[in-house]
Amino acid sequence: MKKFFLIAILSAATLTVSAQTSDDSDNGVVSLAGREGFSIKSKKGDFVFKPYTLIQTAGKYNWYDDEGLDKAYNQDNVMNSGFAIPYAILGFTGKVYDRISFNLCINAAASGGALLQQAWFDVKANNSLSFRVGKFKTPYTHAYLTTLGETLLPCVPTSLTTSVIMPHVLNAVNPSIGTGFDLGVMAHGLFGGNKFSYEAGIFNGTGSGVNAATKTLSDDIKGLPSLFYAGRFAVMPFGYMPTSQGNPNNLNDKKLLFAVSANANVESASESTNEARYGFECAYMVNKLYVAAEFYYMHIGFTDRMKIDDTFDYWGGYAQVGYFVAPQWQMAVRYDFMDRNATSKDGIINMPAVGFNYFIKDTNLKLQAMYQYMGRKGHETQLDRDNDDLGLATHSATVMLQYAF
Repeated sequence: MKKFFLIAILSAATLTVSAQTSDDSDNGVVSLAGREGFSIKSKKGDFVFKPYTLIQTAGKYNWYDDEGLDKAYNQDNVMNSGFAIPYAILGFTGKVYDRISFNLCINAAASGGALLQQAWFDVKANNSLSFRVGKFKTPYTHAYLTTLGETLLPCVPTSLTTSVIMPHVLNAVNPSIGTGFDLGVMAHGLFGGNKFSYEAGIFNGTGSGVNAATKTLSDDIKGLPSLFYAGRFAVMPFGYMPTSQGNPNNLNDKKLLFAVSANANVESASESTNEARYGFECAYMVNKLYVAAEFYYMHIGFTDRMKIDDTFDYWGGYAQVGYFVAPQWQMAVRYDFMDRNATSKDGIINMPAVGFNYFIKDTNLKLQAMYQYMGRKGHETQLDRDNDDLGLATHSATVMLQYAF
């Protein structure tokens, strides 16, 4: 186990990632492509300050199977339905002397530490080497690194967000495969005529809900801080790949991306588990068409202090296609799948989804809708089948209206 995580950590430390260095989407929230909007600039352009906002309002419907429901307490098949505000972001970004960029934003729809969504500054030595410090997106998966306001569907793949299942009830274990915002430091850059990019960073590993330094040294790997080590390397044959899954202002371009990633979260989840993740992704944009696919894998082992010899392996992925049938209309389809109960048990869950996006011209409004069905396949027993979808809706529908400035 120790040797496995040493390999994972070295892989994460030496791998590099497709950096979010494009001016169009540096804040990771709202693409500024083709929009001047409101900004403050010095006469020489040495200083740029730009506020932005993103508001998402959604109507949701979720229908759950009977397993996991207690009819004695009048638990209904329809739950977690109604209206929601996934994001209400207010922030600002800017640059100074083309050497330092900065970004700060608050998500008023969140609470606790997650209220501060991003807070970072970036120091640029040259185009191939920059250092980012603060709270920002960890370098893992195309789905999360996409600009928030430009995702193909209103909900990211369930295989990334849902917690995995393991036969041990321990506090704060059961992680998800996906990683999001975290506090740390990262080196990144573009090189080779913007055809290659990298990111390699060290983070707390506590996620977006914690803004404090709470980690210790590893007990299993002596002398190693119990932090999150992550990296990603991307190849872009046709130049820098926009962090977008569809934009009506970008229908005459051709871009291609291949990326690999690795990370290790040492003594995560209240020092109870070690986690290693690996990912592969590809994305292709040509004129009206957008195609992407990802595959990811996670290995979980318990720390020595837990006195549990079991290890668990999980995998998942998705493929999705978007196509502009008209200048403002984008149709979308996605097939999402996951081995949620680990490779030690048979059975997977699969979640096909369909949707559309309507970009309301000259308003910065975007209407999104999607329907997703959750199916189960290959389980050995009915109990395994019933347990595999606990907490997940069999039928779910979302309609979301988004405004970005």
